[in-house]
Amino acid sequence: MGNSLVRGQITLAYETLNKISNTVSDFLNETTISTLKAEKEEEKEGYYADLLVSLRRINVFCDEGKNSCEVILNGNTFRKAAAEKTLFWIYHNCIEEFFNPRIENWYEDSRAAYTGKNAIKFACQVPDSLKTMVATIEGPFQNIREELEYYETDYQTKVTQTK
Repeated sequence: MGNSLVRGQITLAYETLNKISNTVSDFLNETTISTLKAEKEEEKEGYYADLLVSLRRINVFCDEGKNSCEVILNGNTFRKAAAEKTLFWIYHNCIEEFFNPRIENWYEDSRAAYTGKNAIKFACQVPDSLKTMVATIEGPFQNIREELEYYETDYQTKVTQTK
């Protein structure tokens, strides 16, 4: 891939992860298990705690990815190999963690692309504030996923072949 394409992808990744990170951080700063329980009026304390853990994990990955992009973009010279490695990391940690969280609080409905609805489905009923926030970050995650799909397999194959 050319330097300008990779630079564009790093810039897009930085901007997208920054937006996602800000949205998730704002939500986490304002939300507790008690507020979620009060909003939904159901006894799902353990499930809500796991949801917040997953969101914190996504937020940490997005912050790390954003910071890595910033270092590459602010460097004196553009390091294409470092940028590609960072994009690979972003795909496999940020994007995959969102669509397939380690704790299975939600899952991706693969048929959603055909219905025009949100792809993220929760294992249990959740408060509207949480649904709204996840729907807000789902679009940017979908966009960056489509842009970085190359790094799912092709980049790894390229790296393996050059050794």
